[in-house]
This record gives sequence, structure tokens and C-alpha cells, in this order.
Amino acid sequence: MFSGSIPALVTPFRDGAFDASAYARLVNWQIDEGTSALVPCGTTGESATLGFDEHYRVMDCCIEAAAGRVPVIAGCGSNDTATAIRHMRHAQAAGAAAALIVAPYYNRPSQDGIVAHFEALAAASDLPIVVYNVPARTVTDISAETMCRLAEIPSVVAIKDASGDLCRVTMHRAGASKDFCQLSGNDDLWLAHAAMGGVGCISVTANVAPRLCADFAAACAASDWSCALVLHDRLFGLHKAMFTDASPAPVKYALSRVHDWFSAEARLPIIPASDASRAAVDAALSAAGVI
Repeated sequence: MFSGSIPALVTPFRDGAFDASAYARLVNWQIDEGTSALVPCGTTGESATLGFDEHYRVMDCCIEAAAGRVPVIAGCGSNDTATAIRHMRHAQAAGAAAALIVAPYYNRPSQDGIVAHFEALAAASDLPIVVYNVPARTVTDISAETMCRLAEIPSVVAIKDASGDLCRVTMHRAGASKDFCQLSGNDDLWLAHAAMGGVGCISVTANVAPRLCADFAAACAASDWSCALVLHDRLFGLHKAMFTDASPAPVKYALSRVHDWFSAEARLPIIPASDASRAAVDAALSAAGVI
């Protein structure tokens, strides 16, 4: 259902408020550069700091700006099942193609509790679900066995796997249907993930280097591994630089270097990228040929 280079979009702020104009420009630039789908209100979009009305405004702005040119996978996850259902209903009404649902964080549910959570979401909405597993942030890890159980739910169509465990690509292929979509959640592992059967990445780096990431995705899809390796090496420093400080501060700084209309402003508790991080980002942008 989904494939290619899919940025987990940053949410631009200016003077503390959502900058809808900059967001629309970002969406249009992404599509012009070959991005295959968009993810608003994910981790990189600072969803944890968005109130309900603001969350929905960001979601709506992305869908409106995309105007059906690429699918929008709206961030709808929560550690509260009822809140996730509320987000999904808004996303579906607004025209999203799917919901990105992170594993319930903080509560630390059991594996059976995780299954019950996703079953409740599927019962409440028929919007397709992309499961997001990122145990470094949520503490809760969706095991490969549990993911294969979730893949049996008809509306669960894909996973964004940020576990860092590449063995799971094979385990998911073995335990889920051949149509189940596997997306990497780690830019630096995208090449290996693709070689093992993944079909794309929900990416941080694609925010700032969408054309390079789209070209890389195309090379992987064509099994042109020599070209993919060259592009991977060109992007690798940028992948690393995006996490030289608390995300998304480095990628927001990077975008401010690429576009004069983009502010690097983040929302507390994220603070601006450090001097060392900015230097690393500048060097990586130059090495990749982005600036």
C-alpha cells in the first residue's frame, strides 16, 4: 500500500504558534522532490506537544496541501486508546489514507494488551493502520510474534519498524501475509532493511533531502544495489547528524539552512540544536551536496 521515501514531517512553529504557511510550502516542496507519501503529527512532528485542536489543524493542513497528490499517513497514536480512536476518526473524516499508530507508551501494556489496543482501534474505525514500533521512546516493544498477530487484523496494513532489529524484517515476512508492508523507521538502516524485503522508510532525513531520499528509494525498488549504496554513503552523514541533539532540533536547523522561509524553532522541552550539533549538520549538508 505504501512505499518509497516518506518523511515524518516536522511541524514548523513561529513565535510559539503553528506556521501553516511554511507547512504548506514544505508539503509542496516534498511532493515536487519525489516524496511518495507524507506523515504529519508523528514523533518528528512534535505531536507530544500539540493540543487536540492544534494536532487536527496540522493534520488538516497537510491533507489540504497534498491535495490527493500523495497519500497522507496521519499520526494518530496515543497511550490512551480512546484518544487514539478520536484522532483516527478525525483523520478519516479529513481524508487521510491511513493512521500511524505508535505502541502505547508509558502504560507498558502486555503483549496481549497491545493486541487489544489495536483491535479496539480497528473496531472503531476502518481507516488503515500503520503500526509504529519504537521501543527506545515508548519502552513498550511490539515483539515480532505480536506484530504477526496484529497483521491478521484486516485494517492493519503496515509497520514502521524503529526497533533497530533487522531480524524482524524476515520474521515479519515469515509470519504475515505477502502483502503486508514493511517500512523502516531508521534512516541509517534503510539500505539493509530494503535488501531484506522492506519497501520504504518513514524518514527524518527526507525532510531536508527529499530528492536524494526519493532517488535512493527508487534504486532500492529497482534492486540497483550499487546505486543504492552510493546514495546511502552520500546520505549517511546526514542520517547521523539528524540525531546529534534531541530530535527534531537538528532537522529543524537543517531545514532553516536549506530554506529561508523555515524557522528552526522547536517547542519545549526540545531546545534549539547545540553549537556542536549545528556544526555537524552543516558539515553533513555540505557533504551530501544539499547546500
